[in-house]
Amino acid sequence: MVDNPPKPGDLNASSRTSGNPFLRITGLNKSFGGVQALKDVDLEVYPGEVHGLIGSNGAGKSTLIKILSGDIQKDSGDIFLEGERLAIHRPQDAYRLGFSFIHQELNLIPKFSIIENLSLGFRKPTRFGLIDWKAVQRNAAQVVERVGLTHPLDTPVEELSVADQWLVSIAHALMREIRVISMDEPTASLSSEESERLFKVIHDLTTEGVAVLYVSHRLDEILSLCDGISVFKDGLCVLTTDRQHATKKSLVEAIVGGQVSDGDLTPLTDIDARPVVLETKGLSRGEKVVNVSLSLHRGEVLGLGGLVGSGRTELANLLFGIDRPDSGEILLEGRAFAPRSPSEAIKRGIGLVPEERRSQGLILKDSVDFNVSLTNLKSLRIRKYIFLLNRRLSAKITNAAIKRLQIKTPSIQCPVVNLSGGNQQKVVIGKWLSRELKVFILDEPSRGVDVGARAEIHAKIRELAAEGTGIIVISSDNEELPRVCDTVMVMSEGRVVGTLKGKEITKEAILYKSFEHPALERG
Repeated sequence: MVDNPPKPGDLNASSRTSGNPFLRITGLNKSFGGVQALKDVDLEVYPGEVHGLIGSNGAGKSTLIKILSGDIQKDSGDIFLEGERLAIHRPQDAYRLGFSFIHQELNLIPKFSIIENLSLGFRKPTRFGLIDWKAVQRNAAQVVERVGLTHPLDTPVEELSVADQWLVSIAHALMREIRVISMDEPTASLSSEESERLFKVIHDLTTEGVAVLYVSHRLDEILSLCDGISVFKDGLCVLTTDRQHATKKSLVEAIVGGQVSDGDLTPLTDIDARPVVLETKGLSRGEKVVNVSLSLHRGEVLGLGGLVGSGRTELANLLFGIDRPDSGEILLEGRAFAPRSPSEAIKRGIGLVPEERRSQGLILKDSVDFNVSLTNLKSLRIRKYIFLLNRRLSAKITNAAIKRLQIKTPSIQCPVVNLSGGNQQKVVIGKWLSRELKVFILDEPSRGVDVGARAEIHAKIRELAAEGTGIIVISSDNEELPRVCDTVMVMSEGRVVGTLKGKEITKEAILYKSFEHPALERG
């Protein structure tokens, strides 16, 4: 744990000084087919600066980062580092320049241990022609201590929480000397304490002169952390400013080009009078979920709040049949419900948008049409030919989802991997829209999603609830739950520590409850 970590607002408040920029980009252009992803983009980042990149999903931020990383090639424009024009044709070129990239969707090997993941891609010290793992371990031990990762180095990454996997990715970037580091939504899966630890690491890096490109949709975080801020919209850099002259209102207006309508998010007042669609009684699984009882009413949006690791996702896994409970019971519309698999849960009218959309909710290389069809394979099957699907009906369902969720895609055959993060999230949601769901569980539905798409998703949640679906929203964003939920249950250490309704649902109340420790109270 970091002692007295600096507040984000204390980080390099005056790093944007006169003089030459450390990293300078001029007239950068990139198009994909007929779509102009970047249009004459200019960007300057100064030594030891945290520079925020914000904008809607698909605005051009990721394209810029991919050009810097060598994953894709620019059409025109120049990139300079300390005044020297760069030629970045492949990832190895970026690596040699001291560029490091931590992507929002983690690129770890689950079966490998922490130390094996940390050493990937780096030259390892050798003795007698063999890898000197003791030397690797000494280096790795220093790096994991720096980021506050406490697990043994031989722990398989698949056994770690998403938050700890993020820390492994950050540690991997610090295994060598770096000059520029890009972080894409680094705090999206981190607790407040883990975020403070990350800010301390960023402070140390910038003190050493490292430039940090910081991509985030959390505007409060951008305003407190970043020295310079660039806003992207439709491939253009529409605003460049500094922290002293930026406001949340000015950034939102630049991102969306006007005001964002949140739709009708009015919470219900007659919840208790509505029929209960889902109920749990004393549901438990090890220490992850302990004696949880809840009632979800028809048309209700029930939020699950709490810190990362509080048991919320584990509870969702029990409801969706991914895991089996040790004790307790689940009732669906008053009848016993014990799903042995997700497919059984789906048959009974349960849908799930998982926390990790890319690894758990999508088949990235396949098309939008294929992904939307995944939950409807049985109804789409041509009976005479078991392995053939009714493509006309499939296209109709997919186009309906695209229209309803305003998914931005060139066509229904576009591979999902080519879509922005927000549009990928809409595809995950869209594949459930053609099914008659009784219960819809959304785990971190707006993580890594821009302001506009976030408002659209919130409005869609309320719309589905108004149609009678019982909805469970899991979120680590304590500002999201008050906006969209009728009821919020706060969990800590696998237990429900408080329930909030109506006007009781505030960011402060959720945060206060999140830090309760039921184990200590029992002692």
